[in-house]
Amino acid sequence: MAVFMSRVKSGWNAFKGRDPTSMEFLKPVEIGNVSSSRPDRMRFTGGNLRSIVSKVYNKIAVDATQINFNHVRLDDDGNFKEIIDSTLNNCLTIEANLDQSGKALIQDIVQSLFDEGCIAIVPTDTDEDPNVGKYDVLTLRVGKILEWYPNSVKVRVYNQDTGRYSDIFMKKSACAIIENPFYAIMNEPNSTAQRLIKTINSLNKANEQTTSGKLDLIFQLPYVIKNEQKKAEAKKRKADLEEQLDESKHGIAYVDATEHVTQLNRSIDNSLWEQVKELTQELYNELGLTQAILDGSASEEENINYFNGSIAPVCDAIVDGMTRVFLTKTAITQKQRVVYYRDPFKLVPVSQLADIADKFRRNEIMKSNEIRSKIGLKPLDDEKANDLSNPNINKSNEELTGTKTKVDPNIDVQNKSKEE
Repeated sequence: MAVFMSRVKSGWNAFKGRDPTSMEFLKPVEIGNVSSSRPDRMRFTGGNLRSIVSKVYNKIAVDATQINFNHVRLDDDGNFKEIIDSTLNNCLTIEANLDQSGKALIQDIVQSLFDEGCIAIVPTDTDEDPNVGKYDVLTLRVGKILEWYPNSVKVRVYNQDTGRYSDIFMKKSACAIIENPFYAIMNEPNSTAQRLIKTINSLNKANEQTTSGKLDLIFQLPYVIKNEQKKAEAKKRKADLEEQLDESKHGIAYVDATEHVTQLNRSIDNSLWEQVKELTQELYNELGLTQAILDGSASEEENINYFNGSIAPVCDAIVDGMTRVFLTKTAITQKQRVVYYRDPFKLVPVSQLADIADKFRRNEIMKSNEIRSKIGLKPLDDEKANDLSNPNINKSNEELTGTKTKVDPNIDVQNKSKEE
């Protein structure tokens, strides 16, 4: 009863206790630009939105979000040692900004990179001025570079305080500038992707003209049109025929026996569709894509080649740019890096998972609880489950007790004397 009364007194419901026509419940900082759609969402430009390349860009961007990006510390051999619990790691894994999670930021980065060719990852919130000295990154957003200067860039980035995009100047040393590793394929004026976009636009234009509903008629009159009077009569006759077709329920009109009508909108074969198919296949080959990868039926070897040829170069460009800018020289000398790791268990079929887990366990690569966490099972409250050892090898009593029997050297001497 006490719990119920407490809920009644302190309970809050999002749809009760407020006037729907009033904005008084909002804080002043929350009242700003209002939009019916998400204003900070990335949108393709330059014809990418209405072409097949947007599907390709989105596919690679979504697959890139399956990669784990972390702020880590390496050992002396350059191997992974530990994940650093920092604000930068929080941006990459949990919350990049008020509107995006860590994975949403990665997808935004990759899509914008493919669309623009070169972008800036801007630290919108820091504990110190990034243009002055050392700072900790609190939030990150993707910005479009508008103008280039010797030591700085003009960037258009979304401002969450106003709800609109703002143009700001940032030093090149304060924002991570990332260039598309496939720039020559996607963003060059005469690249394969741009040629494909132009060809698709031409094909769409031809289809629109064919299906526009125009009759495309040549109307032959029974007299020669050489003076202004005859031209006026021809225009009047054409207007009369258009009026008949427009007012007729079934689109029927009549002509004189001496007049002739020639229709021009017969189908004409062109090579646009063949060009689109050839350029699409060429783009797939240059990006390391196959139809099996797009429809999800690719083999393990195809997926490995796709990751190494398409995903890895983009991820390398992102982590290199972040490491160079967001980590100080002192942090780099302390073996701190921004790295990415691919979870090998995501592409493993269930039929092979048990065999792989057994090999990892026997070769003392992973613990039992680590394997259980990868496949979504709860960890076991057992010391053996957290023990990195081969379970197929029987341990001796000394290994089980953690003690070692001491051997008295005098016993061997006495035994030898007795034998003599």
